[in-house]
Amino acid sequence: MVTSARSAATAWELLADVPDPEIPVLSVVDLGIVRAVEESEDGHAIAVTLTPTYSGCPATEVIARDVRAALEAAYDEVEVRTQLSPAWTTDWMSDAAREKLLGFGIAPPVGRVTLPLVDVGTPAACPRCGSGDVEQLAGFGSTPCKALWRCRACREPFDYFKQH
Repeated sequence: MVTSARSAATAWELLADVPDPEIPVLSVVDLGIVRAVEESEDGHAIAVTLTPTYSGCPATEVIARDVRAALEAAYDEVEVRTQLSPAWTTDWMSDAAREKLLGFGIAPPVGRVTLPLVDVGTPAACPRCGSGDVEQLAGFGSTPCKALWRCRACREPFDYFKQH
């Protein structure tokens, strides 16, 4: 039970500690899927709007549950909403998220999204050795939002977070 009013900044701090279940090095804030945080005037209730990375993302329910659990520690009432439009884009990822992906061995998306989206981009370099000599092995990697690539220099496979 909340005994004193909180600020929306508290909610953002709590959300920054909620990891993405598929890429735990990233928080939901790093990914840019937290679209809005609305706090009640008395600070006892909070509503958070999430936009999943894509409408069929299997982690959407887990993320909503984890967001709710994190916020229930500080608020009496928590509402988690899902908003599909406008669709999430890798443009919403923070620069810190791109750095964390690289450090985790996942090539981050390159550039900005342009419409119409006919190309999901190419990794700038292998996240392991830094070589730009890479090749795509499969359009999908460990999750649908990633593609499987291999470095021709070090021969290591790696995920590329597709630009979309």
